[in-house]
Parts: sequence; C-alpha cells; structure tokens
Amino acid sequence: MAILGIDLGTTNSLACIWDNHKYVLIPNAFGAFLTPSVVSFLENGEILVGEAAMQRLVTHPSTTFAEFKRYMGTDKTYMAYGKAYQPQDLSALVIRKLVEDASVFLHEDIEEAVISVPAYFNDDQRWATKIAGQLAGIRVDRIINEPSAAALSHHMVNLEEDMLALVVDFGGGTLDISIVEAFDNVVEIRAISGDNHLGGSDFDEAILESFLQEQGMKKQELQAQELGLLKNEVEKVKKQLSVQTDCTLQVMLHGQKCEMKWNRGKLTSVCMPLLQRIRIPLERVLKDSGLHLQDIQEIILVGGTCRMPVVVQFLEYLLQRNVTLSHEPDQAIAIGCGVAGGIKERNRDVRDLLLSDICPFTLGIAVYDDATESYALAPIIERNSTLPCSVLRLFTYRSKNGKLEIRVLQGDHRQAEANLLVRTVEIKVPKTKEEYQPISVRFTYDINGLLEVETNTYETKSEQRIVIQNKMNRMKEEEVKLRLKELQEFKLPSHEKEVFRNLLERGERLFYENVGERRRNISDLLDEFEQALQRENMHQIHESYKKVKAAFDELEKDTPIFFS
Repeated sequence: MAILGIDLGTTNSLACIWDNHKYVLIPNAFGAFLTPSVVSFLENGEILVGEAAMQRLVTHPSTTFAEFKRYMGTDKTYMAYGKAYQPQDLSALVIRKLVEDASVFLHEDIEEAVISVPAYFNDDQRWATKIAGQLAGIRVDRIINEPSAAALSHHMVNLEEDMLALVVDFGGGTLDISIVEAFDNVVEIRAISGDNHLGGSDFDEAILESFLQEQGMKKQELQAQELGLLKNEVEKVKKQLSVQTDCTLQVMLHGQKCEMKWNRGKLTSVCMPLLQRIRIPLERVLKDSGLHLQDIQEIILVGGTCRMPVVVQFLEYLLQRNVTLSHEPDQAIAIGCGVAGGIKERNRDVRDLLLSDICPFTLGIAVYDDATESYALAPIIERNSTLPCSVLRLFTYRSKNGKLEIRVLQGDHRQAEANLLVRTVEIKVPKTKEEYQPISVRFTYDINGLLEVETNTYETKSEQRIVIQNKMNRMKEEEVKLRLKELQEFKLPSHEKEVFRNLLERGERLFYENVGERRRNISDLLDEFEQALQRENMHQIHESYKKVKAAFDELEKDTPIFFS
C-alpha cells in the first residue's frame, strides 16, 4: 500500500507516490495535478474543495476560504453557517480531497501520508499540520521540510551529479532558502532560513493596494463580492506579466469602470519592499552554513512565485549569476514528498537513499538574568543542527520548595518572552537555601519533531525524562475522533459530479462578472445545462457540458470583463 506524499500549499496542493522506479503525480477530477487549496461550504450542508470552490471566492466570499495555511497553529477561526472552523479543519478537507483523488487513481485505499511544511514552521504549525492529517482520516508519522523535499526531487532527476546547491522555495505564502549538498546516495541539508510571511499572496496584495490607491479607494469600502472579483483580476495580472511585458487591470467597482495599466517595471517598483525581504534569509543561510556565494555550484528555484520574472531578476541581482527555474517548479516539493514516502515504506528503489535533515529553529530554556532582572533564552539545540541530535547543557538553580519550573522555548530572540513557549515542565529537585546548585538539561530531538527533555541534579543523582511530541497532548484522542466524525459528515462529490458542479459555479462567477448581452447569454447557457442535469440523461448531459464549457472558454479568452 502506497504512502502518499502531499505538498499542502497555501495556494495549490498536490500529491505524489513512488511506484515502479519512478514518481507518479496524482491527477484530480480535471486531469490536473494542482488542486486549489480552497474550501467552500454550501447552504445544504455540502462542501466543495479545489477548482469548484475557487469559482465561489467571487460569488460566495463569506463561506469560501483560501490561504488558511498561513494561519496554521493559530487560534484564527472561520465561520460558515453558524459553525466555526480552524485552519487545520480546512486543511484536513483539502488533504481528504487529495487522498480521495489518489484512491480513485490508484484503485486502493490510502492510510498514510508524508506531508511537507515550510522549513520555518514552528512547533505549533507542525502540530497543526499533523492534526490536519489525522482529521483527514490518515496517519501522518513524518513531516518533511519543503526545501528537503525539493532537494530530494532534484536529486532523483540528476542522480549522477554531486552538487552543493542553494534551493529557493518561493510559494504562495512562504519563502524558504536552504543550502543542500548531494553526493552518492546522501542528500544533506546544510542550513535553512526563511520567511513564513512572504509569498505570492503578498505580491497580490501589493498590486491590489496600488490599484486601489490610484483609484482613490480603500479595501474596507468594497463589498465582499467586489473584493473577491478584484483579487481574481489581480491574480490574472500577476500571471499575465509572467508571460508578457504589459497588461491592463480592468474591473467594475461601485458601478464604475476602473482600470490601470501595468508593466514589469511598475510591478518591480510596487513589489520592491517585498523583494528586498529576500536578502535577510539569504544572508542568514550563507552565514549559518559558513559558505560564500562563490561556493554554491547550482541554484534551484521551486514554487509558483519563482515563475515571476521580477523575482528571478532580483534573485539574479542578489546571487550575481544567471538562474533558471527547475523543471516544473510547482511539482518539485510533491515529487520529493513522494520519494520520502517511498523511503519510508522501504521501497527497494530508494530505500538506500539517506536524507539528512536539520532543525531550522533554536530550542532552549528560559533562565533568569540577574543583570537585566528578566528571563533570557539559553540555547541548547542551535538552529541548523543536524537531526537527530542530543545536546547537554549545565545550569545552576535555587529552589526553596523542592520544585523547579523549566520553560522549553523555540526561537532565536534573546528575551525569553519573544520566543514560542513549547511547554512548561515542572520537576522535583533538592531543596536549597541561598546557594545555587548544579543541574544538567539534555535535549534530544528526532526527525519527527519528538523532543525529549532529560534533567539530572548532581547532588541527589536524580534523573527525570519527559517526552514532548509536537504538542499532540494539546488535543486529546477523543477530541480528534469527535472532530474527525464531524468533518467526515461533509461528503465530497464524485469526480464526474465535481466536474459538472465546477461548470455551474464557473457560470455563476461569469454571470456576476459580466453585464448586458453577455450576461443574458451566460444565463441561457446555465439554464440549458441545469435542464440537462435534471433530465439525468448522461448523453445529453455530456453534450450540453461540452457546448457550455466551450462557450465559457471563448468568453474568457482575451475578453476584458464588464465590457460588451
């Protein structure tokens, strides 16, 4: 039984397996590998995930959600028809869609998956990703860093080559930059840095804000449908400028025709503050690795945002050399996840392949600083330490009640409060008066994010061990089962029904976007297709589908919206 590799993306998600000496990408109902990470709730209690849901971002923005990956591990909630959903709930529905597509394609049940996460995801975010897998009804024992997956993918395509490469993974919501060394059957991650709040969505937002500023409007003044429509057109502008040098953003807002001409120069100017943010993780990853730019043999660009010429040009400026996109940059991480799944199931083709991963963040404890009269971070496992690893540090303590509170932290801020609190551990220690006593603290961290904290008080030779598993203890097994049952009540349509439903939702979006004669034509086409569906004659349905789809394709082909 195959272990599914899943690239759970901010904008799009996709899945892959390793089978018969090669990777196999999983197609969805439309024959595409990319499935939009969008979930829409319907009034009748049904849900749509993927392409059909994306159509509803314009027509039903209050019950359709996207980009929720950016809020994984937070308390953010999304409301739909009186019920609250967290980012991991919505991610679970996307994962379930990918799993069901894989089951249909492979003609077998999927029980386990390897899921990728941005390298700079903290403990809370990784925990939420694992929970999302559980809520989708599958087992997720392994979480893999996205740059590691990209490196695996590249290595499988270029098996004969040793390399020291810089991997730039620029997706819809996050940026990861890593240095990878590959030789023989070993892929070693040397250093990782990144920005969890920098991605293609931020470029969309910059274009949107620039457009509204020129029109003398503010985002909060727009109706939800208008905002959804504008976001849709902004995305088109970004894609158009990836294949041509200029275009025009045209949209109807407040009943008025609004337009703005764009070219790559203007896009560069508007997005320069975002581009400049690439410098920080780039400089950091080189510093942490102890390498210089001239030491790097190869540049690997993956992620959809790397398709933007302005991004490529800025990277060339920073890296002082020409760079090119990897083969199918949108697929690289999913392919790497598929390879990782093959390694985990001990597939003979890849079982000897060794992936050496690292800890992308610092783990330590809070200690009292007498000089500042505040708590500071005392690092134990430094960022970019090779996993698994075990590190011992010596401290002193003073306790009048025989108890000692150890706060386990994650982050790189000097002040303890500025870091993520992983867990507070209370241990028993010998009582002291005024003098300080020695104590050792050992952190042991494995590739699955399992952290073991071991303490040893030298006076009494008392040892204590506590295992922390990505905060899985925060959500009890009974709670997971209950939430799983609730989410499974939402039934996903079959592949055929999904395709039909997508055409209907696409027509509703086009009806909203257009006026005049074109709107009337769209309405007639929708009526025709709905009547064919009601008659339940499959031949008539398929003939009507082909006719309506062709008409919609022609309508959207190089046609500015709202103008007849």
